[in-house]
Amino acid sequence: MTTYDERASLTDLTTTAERVHRSVEGVIEGKPEVVRLALTVLLAEGHLLIEDVPGVGKTMLAKALARSIDCSVRRIQFTPDLLPSDITGVSIFDQQQRDFEFKPGAIFSQIVIGDEINRASPKTQSALLESMEERQVTMDGQTYELPSPFMVVATQNPVEMEGTYPLPEAQRDRFMARVSIGYPSPAAELQMLDVHGGASPLDDLQPVAHAHEILKLIDAVRDVHVAEAVRRYAVDLVSATRHHPELRLGASPRATLHLVRAAKATAALAGREYALPDDVQSLAVAVLAHRLLPTAQAQLSRRSAEQIVVEILQRVPVPEPSAQPWRTHGRQPPGVRGL
Repeated sequence: MTTYDERASLTDLTTTAERVHRSVEGVIEGKPEVVRLALTVLLAEGHLLIEDVPGVGKTMLAKALARSIDCSVRRIQFTPDLLPSDITGVSIFDQQQRDFEFKPGAIFSQIVIGDEINRASPKTQSALLESMEERQVTMDGQTYELPSPFMVVATQNPVEMEGTYPLPEAQRDRFMARVSIGYPSPAAELQMLDVHGGASPLDDLQPVAHAHEILKLIDAVRDVHVAEAVRRYAVDLVSATRHHPELRLGASPRATLHLVRAAKATAALAGREYALPDDVQSLAVAVLAHRLLPTAQAQLSRRSAEQIVVEILQRVPVPEPSAQPWRTHGRQPPGVRGL
């Protein structure tokens, strides 16, 4: 049964999340939606892919989010000569112990910043697959657990840029959401000159939340109720991508899971203990588009995956509130924990 303390945790979530949001937005001016999506992915136990042209603040966003939380942070600069062992770690023979000793790699951190991830070879990128999905590293038959909370925030340049490798489908599918920062407005860019002109605002950024607080908030998000109609709506959206004539690869069942988890985090950030179809709708493009592969004909017609997802959102019927209440007696029923 839900206790009073568990109810209060939703208030704690919105308060703590607002502190982190203000902290990050003090560095990334004029992009509140991007900052909010990054927070949503963190609380939904996902990983974030930031894709955009050079110089718009991708790495700055990742660093600001990491520094706003008092937890371990490691940065990996992906380059063509980076090896998988640089990420996961390596076993070194200890002459004194006469045995192999495992030296953890950069992935053994609570927040991992993967800078320009698509400038490394696909072989190196694949070193992240087990870590991102199972939150562990297997080396020489031994499994090592990663710390909690664990989040990979990766940046990448568009594949049209020189010196980039496209991310493998399995790698893209492990990112809960992809976001593009975009160019700032003239007013935000002018403010950036004032704030960033003398020194980096990251230098003065102090943690406003602890890792233990984030773990409690993640637990609160797990308890957000998702009605059957909302779950079915998410399934219908994902299923539509698998049968769309302009897509040769639709979204996976993992995408459905990520979509519902992100919707629960969005509801919690809004102070609600239940998810709405609007939460699913608002996240569909960010969660689904980067997993889809348009057909050659769609590419020739300059049809993007984002446009196709928007079209699917317009076609798939939204469940009616009268047919299915979103909340259950004001609280989630005992024994029910979300997807």
